[in-house]
Amino acid sequence: MNKSVSLFLAISLTVLVACQDSAAKKITNANPVNNSQAATPAVQTDGPAMTFDKISHDFGTIEEGEKVTTQFSFTNTGKSDLIIVDARGSCGCTVPEYPKNTPIKPGDSQTITVSFDSSNKPGVQQKSVTLSANTASGREMLRIKANVNPDPVKQQQREAQARARQQN
Repeated sequence: MNKSVSLFLAISLTVLVACQDSAAKKITNANPVNNSQAATPAVQTDGPAMTFDKISHDFGTIEEGEKVTTQFSFTNTGKSDLIIVDARGSCGCTVPEYPKNTPIKPGDSQTITVSFDSSNKPGVQQKSVTLSANTASGREMLRIKANVNPDPVKQQQREAQARARQQN
C-alpha cells in the first residue's frame, strides 16, 4: 500500500511540474521579448501629435441661460500633417468648432472653440469634447466645467413638477 501511495505521489508531482513548465513555455512563446526592443508599447514618432495650451476650462459661476465660449489652442508637435476628422460634445449644450479635415502642418497652431449653453442646466456642470484625429491615440479629450446658478422662476417650476410627480 505504501508503494502505491508513493507511486501515486511521484506521478502527481511529475505531472504537476511538467504542466507548470509547459504553461511557462506557452507564456514565453506568446509574448516573446527581443533584447533589442523594450517591452513597452510602441510610440508613434513619425505621425502627428496634438499639444494643447490647456485641456480643461472652468467658466466659474454663471447664470442659467447664459451662453459662454472658450478656446483651446493646440500645436501639431508631430512630424506629419494632423487631421481632425470629428469633434463631439458630450451633450447638445456643448458645441465645438474646429478645423475639420484640414491638414495642419507640423509646427502649425490652430484653435478649437467650445460653446456651452447653460439653459436648463442648473448646478455644477462638467462636459467634454472628444476629438477624433490621426494621432497615435486617435482621440483627444477636452473638458469644460461651470457652476450654473439656477434661474429663480425656472427653479420654482422644476420644484413644482417634482412635487407633482411625487404626489402621483
